[in-house]
Amino acid sequence: MPQARLGQHFLKNPAVVEKIVAAIDPARGETIIEIGPGHGELTAPLFDICRERGAKLIPVERDTVLKAGLENRLRDLAAGEDAVVVNENALDFLKKLRTHISLSPETKLKIVGNIPYYITGHLFRLISELEIKPSRCVFMIQKEVAERICAAPPKMNRLAASVQFWATPKITAHVPKDNFSPPPEVDSAVIALEMKSDKGNSLTADRYYATVRKLFAQPRKTILNNLRGKGEGAEGVAKALAGLGITSELRPHDLTIEQICLIAEELG
Repeated sequence: MPQARLGQHFLKNPAVVEKIVAAIDPARGETIIEIGPGHGELTAPLFDICRERGAKLIPVERDTVLKAGLENRLRDLAAGEDAVVVNENALDFLKKLRTHISLSPETKLKIVGNIPYYITGHLFRLISELEIKPSRCVFMIQKEVAERICAAPPKMNRLAASVQFWATPKITAHVPKDNFSPPPEVDSAVIALEMKSDKGNSLTADRYYATVRKLFAQPRKTILNNLRGKGEGAEGVAKALAGLGITSELRPHDLTIEQICLIAEELG
């Protein structure tokens, strides 16, 4: 994309665009938020299918020049009807989502976009904390990051543990760097995140994330050593882990999300 400082690159392969549109799968009554639409390579076909199915598309573009060009393009597609592109930083938009969208328990949200690496972690945390959470997110991100998010034991990591608490991730397409203009330095992947239901789950996000930070503070150490803390005896922690059916000599990368939740509930 035109501003390298934003870490942007334009997707130029229509076949990949089709895969992203199919993955987000707009349905009647849904609001689809697109982050960083750029020239509208994804926005235009997404706009058409949203109008066809009775969904609403809200593109969020921080670049004022791109925003103006995109509005003109969408207006042409809509045969002169009003087409609004929000001119704002995507992270700020999500922080103030209620000022942009009328939110209620019946609100149906999905989020899609080509995401620069440097906002990935912050973006995912914001989504996990939204008052009304999207049922699905579909993002183009760095391939390596997508693979880390989808990791399972014995390759669990802090990012995977953080994201998989609230979503089930799946890589739906691999996208080599030559599919972009200008091409980035690394390959990308399309990842779909299906929101998990929090019904019946009393574990708070703060307690869970605090436990994840402890467990992965020193990934090569045993979970016993990471959990015991400074000046604490290991006996009580080992006994608590044994009561949960979890071996204290495991490393953080050996744990499942379910085991991390048990540890957070007992020791968090």
